[in-house]
Amino acid sequence: MVRDREDSTADSDVDGDTGVDPDTDRHSSVESSTNGGERGRVNYQAVIDLVDEWITERPRAVILTFFLLTAVFSVGLGNISTEAGTEQFTKESPSQEALEEVNQEFSPAFETTNGTTQLIQQGTNVLSKGELLAILEVQQRLQDRENLRVVSTSSAAAIVAQTIDPNATTVGAQIDAIEGASRSEVEDAVQRAAQSDGFRGIVSDDFNREAASASATIGVVEHEIPGGVSTTAGQGGTSPLTPIQTTAQSVVGSVDSDITVFGSGIIAAENGSVITDSMLIITPAAVLLIFAFLIYSYRDPLDLLLGVIALGMAIVWTFGFLGIAGIPFSQLLIAVPPLLLAVGIDFGIHAINRYREERVEGKDVGSSMRIATDQLLVAFFIVTGTTVMGFSSNGVSDLPPIRDFGFVAAIGIVFTFLIFGIFLPAAKVFLDELSIRRGLPRFGEQPLGSEGSALSRVLPVGLVIARKAPYVFLIAVLLFTAGSSYYATGVDTSFNTEDFLPPEDVPDYLESLPEPFAPNEYTVTKTTNFLEENFASAEDDTVTIYAQGSLTADYALESIHHANRDPPDSFIASNRRADAQSILMVIDDYAAQSPEFRRLVERNDVDDDGVPDDNLEEIYDELLSSPYRSQTLEYITEDYTSTQIVYSVKSSASQDAITTDVHSMADRYRLSATGTGNTVVFQEIADTILASAIQSLAVALLATTVFLLLIYHMLEGRASLGLVNLVPIVVSVALLAGSMRLFDIPFNALTATILAIALGLGIDYSVHVVHRFTDEYELTDDVFAALERTVLGTGGALTGSMLTTASGIGVLVLALFPVLGQFGVLIALTVVYSYITALVVTPSVIVVWESAIA
Repeated sequence: MVRDREDSTADSDVDGDTGVDPDTDRHSSVESSTNGGERGRVNYQAVIDLVDEWITERPRAVILTFFLLTAVFSVGLGNISTEAGTEQFTKESPSQEALEEVNQEFSPAFETTNGTTQLIQQGTNVLSKGELLAILEVQQRLQDRENLRVVSTSSAAAIVAQTIDPNATTVGAQIDAIEGASRSEVEDAVQRAAQSDGFRGIVSDDFNREAASASATIGVVEHEIPGGVSTTAGQGGTSPLTPIQTTAQSVVGSVDSDITVFGSGIIAAENGSVITDSMLIITPAAVLLIFAFLIYSYRDPLDLLLGVIALGMAIVWTFGFLGIAGIPFSQLLIAVPPLLLAVGIDFGIHAINRYREERVEGKDVGSSMRIATDQLLVAFFIVTGTTVMGFSSNGVSDLPPIRDFGFVAAIGIVFTFLIFGIFLPAAKVFLDELSIRRGLPRFGEQPLGSEGSALSRVLPVGLVIARKAPYVFLIAVLLFTAGSSYYATGVDTSFNTEDFLPPEDVPDYLESLPEPFAPNEYTVTKTTNFLEENFASAEDDTVTIYAQGSLTADYALESIHHANRDPPDSFIASNRRADAQSILMVIDDYAAQSPEFRRLVERNDVDDDGVPDDNLEEIYDELLSSPYRSQTLEYITEDYTSTQIVYSVKSSASQDAITTDVHSMADRYRLSATGTGNTVVFQEIADTILASAIQSLAVALLATTVFLLLIYHMLEGRASLGLVNLVPIVVSVALLAGSMRLFDIPFNALTATILAIALGLGIDYSVHVVHRFTDEYELTDDVFAALERTVLGTGGALTGSMLTTASGIGVLVLALFPVLGQFGVLIALTVVYSYITALVVTPSVIVVWESAIA
């Protein structure tokens, strides 16, 4: 049985007066004694007294101040810019820098760079006469639309037509060639066209040369885009190809054939709409669940209103700061509101619940709030300090969006501390005093977990274990934690465009939602999977070697030629040579057209392998003064010091394998060569993500440990309480990491932050338990009596916080944005694990700790 708190105060100090008055000042002493030992403590009460005075005696001034600050921060909401897609993660990547150099050097400003649209045709036999005419008709209609800025078109149908009639160089002539041919002539032309590598690369893997049939083929349309403008999704998730490809979809739909328009413009459009659709689905569900559990936790309309207003203020302050500071809103920052809700809900429920604990004992409004804030401001400060460290640890990441996320989340937590630590208590005092004066009815004044409630019979389970077998239990927890940590070493790491796209099939229960909640139709993932399954190399399945040095050296071109022999396994090859596009291809093409140039190449080909060795500067000069100038500048610079070689790679190969192979290929060059391309960049980011996760966790764990040791030494005179606080957090982080592997959730652009976040959120639950225990222990000098009051009082508030946060954030699993759904699952697991370990593991740790210091 827990003793009466006022009576226990009088006799809990073996030396006499403790200086603790439960009605006013529970922490006024500079020194207090437990078990006869001196405990040096910092006199922080003066600061808390000042805050208490403002909260309880000047609540209107506090409320007005916070409303004015909210108005100031709201100005910044209109200045928020957005940033979407994968480019935000690649800004400082060495491979990306090399890729940008390639794009800059081989796509000069003020010239045009061709964006491409893919036309994916499917059918029983897309090489039949009717299907060949259909895709040519699409090409013709696209060319006729001036706003589509079509530069050129190519397709298997065009190759077949030119096989029938070599003079059919226009789409119209190609249509005439196939229309004028018989079915057998078309089949014969397909069989002859199949001898070229270009034809085989754009028909599906099931191509049957004898039957002249295939189930799919790819046509390519090139569009003129202003030089220097990226055709991939950039800031705001837009692409200059989006309106072009959207229009192309309507044009293609007018032709009787199964043809899909695909390209970076379509990807950018869906990349943007998937976030909007996800928010339309998630927000109402989250609001309903959070509201339902807040009603359960507060059980009073005015308290509920206060909690909701405070949560709204935390969001406005944080995102207003975002606009004022000029930090763009990225997909990663979608995670910040749930985090602020998680901490804000916890702070709010604890503040109201702790206040109610004193009110039900008959104390007046001011005294009750002073006792509550005396305890909770310290707990909130510890939670804020450790959570800020957890989030700030992401500052060690090499990825700018993760650094921004850590900074913004840390700022948001500080704002949340101020709002829920000062504004909410002041507003609560103001409303309660107003209610008393006006005689307004109030509801749900009983605290959660109060004696006799159903919850009070469940909460002490950790206390029961701590009474009976704390050492055995902790050994079992230690072994389980170690096992989960070891199991977690197998968690995958990924970074790819698909992470930012909706699933191939939207669940039926989401498709059946009414407008405006029904999601759009998404095709990108399905199309991407189709290309990977049916074609040896899709549009983006290329890597680039960026080579620098003297291209006029006699070994320069031979180096490229020799490197292409016996390429690595992930490279597409023909006759043991890599499928490559380089300056060698341009030399061969011009030599085939110009006898004079061919003789120049032959005269300078010492070893007669078709690759010139001498007088390379003269050869380049001839190319730049020929009709092949633009093609030449796609592969070498005008000062003959840089070149790019583009290799096709197998779509079935993994990013890791391709990256390893392209670096191996770069090592073959005598020039200074660097492997790059989207695949290489993405793999580099994936490796960085894993490093970021580990580094952030290590930094957060170290900083949190030091902070807890110092704060408990300063506040309680017991640094070892910091370790007590840390044990349940470490257990919950290990459980979370193991769960990632169990549920096949990789470290990716968003989940890379989860371990540091788990540390930051987990500390919230354990701090409330440990800090409440220290206060109760001072009053009772009985570890089990203190634990009982702790788990019933603080445990009730933790339960309300856990249910509200886990369900409200867990609805992110409904997101069409896969990474966001995974993040929601992990945050919900983090909250649940932190809650369980705080109430089940912490009591045994405290009992062992108390035995050690006794």
